[in-house]
Order: sequence, then C-alpha cells, then structure tokens
Amino acid sequence: MRRVLGMCVMILLVGAASAGEIKINWLGQSMFLVETPKGTRIVFDPHDLEEYRLEPLKADLVLMSHFHTDHSRTDKIENIKEAKQFNALRKTGPNDAIIDWNPVDEKFKDVRIQTMGTYHDEMSGLRHGKNGVWIVDVDGIRIVHLGDLGHTLTKAQLKKLGDVDVLMIPVGGVYALNGITAWKVVEQIKPRRYILPMHYGTIVFSDLLPLNYFTDEAKDSGTPVVKMKARETLKIDTSAAPPKQASVMILDYQGPLPAIKVKDRKK
Repeated sequence: MRRVLGMCVMILLVGAASAGEIKINWLGQSMFLVETPKGTRIVFDPHDLEEYRLEPLKADLVLMSHFHTDHSRTDKIENIKEAKQFNALRKTGPNDAIIDWNPVDEKFKDVRIQTMGTYHDEMSGLRHGKNGVWIVDVDGIRIVHLGDLGHTLTKAQLKKLGDVDVLMIPVGGVYALNGITAWKVVEQIKPRRYILPMHYGTIVFSDLLPLNYFTDEAKDSGTPVVKMKARETLKIDTSAAPPKQASVMILDYQGPLPAIKVKDRKK
C-alpha cells in the first residue's frame, strides 16, 4: 500500500513539475515580451516609440525581424549587453550594402529559435525589402512572430511553420499586411490556440490602419475575438490541450483607434 501511495505521489510531483505557464505581453507596435515557464525572457522586435511610453525592461533573448527602427531598437532593454541578440536579416557585401536573410536554428536555454525568410511586400521585396519570421518553440508550444510580412505564404513556407500555437501577425497595412490580407494568412496557417494582431493603428500611434479591418474578417469567419484589459498578461498552460477553435486575442496597450464603418471597408 505504501509503495502504491509513493508511486502516486511521485506521479503527481512529476506532473506538477512538467506543467508550465508561458506569459505574453504586448508592448506596442510589433514588440512582445514572452516569459517561459523557466523564466527566460524573450523580446520580439523592440521599438523605442515615444508614443507608447515604453518603460525599461530586462531580457535574456532579443529577436528582431528586420532592421527598421521600430523593430530593432534596443534602447529600452536595460541589460542589452548581456542579452543574446539575433536579427533575422544580415548586412553583407561592400560597405554592408546588401541586406540578406540570416538563417538561424539554435537552442537557447529552454527555447529553440528558427528563422524563415519572407518579404515586406507582394513584389519579392522590390518595394520594401526582405523580412524575417521567427519560429520559437517552448515546452511544446510553437510561437510564430511574422515581423512585417507583406504577402501570403507558399506551401514550402507553411510546411516549415508546421503546427503553430500562437501567431503574432501584422494587420495595419502600409508597410506590411493589411487586415484583410492578414486574415487570409491566418486561414493559411490555421493557428491552434491564439492569434495576436500587432503593428496596427492605436490612439497612441495612428500612422497605421485601425484594428477592425482584421477583427471584422475574424468575426465574419466565426472566430472568437477577445479584448483583454490594458497591459493584461496572456497566460498559456503548456500542459493543456489546444482548444477546439483558436481565438483572436486583443492585447490592448492603450486602446485601438475608432473603428472604420463597414461600408468604408474596401476589399
């Protein structure tokens, strides 16, 4: 009897040890802070946009999708000299005049990171250049940050992405996907848990299109759209099975721009 009880306790302890929680916060534009169950802090596409009043923070791993200043500023990361940094692009050629993709496939602490080369536009980069996608695996959860993706994906790219649990996708147009095309990419990828829109117009940064171009498409498809409280943390139980349907989660920083009426939308 004691042996059976001991085995039960051991199973419970192993189960408790294997369970974990991933925490995700949106810090405006395309910048996210992800904390793994073991405490590794990952920052995606850091900016230093004055409009978002970003506070200094610490990171273990900094991942940048390209060189634009609203995606590659590390000014607000206090320990940037100690943090591991990767850019999905690299400068090559004479005087670093050529920008090319930077293939990355590495393990860092409890995280595996990979890059995938894409473009900023539907003209193979002729308008806005190259873009990098980050694929991050933590405790069986795959997080994909699309950077400033500007086009739908090929079969080869979808195969590389595989089963995505959390998708961070630009929806504000101008330099990347607009809300309507972004939803087409969501339908291609078919995320299993959460869809996190980013890089869209807000009341503190209005140069991009507002969010409802994207959320209207989601609602039309029957996808749940959940608005979280300002600065509320999205928490993912890594031991839980994916839901039957993914949800669009609005990690609200300061509030979206006023919605554009449906009659004004153009497809």
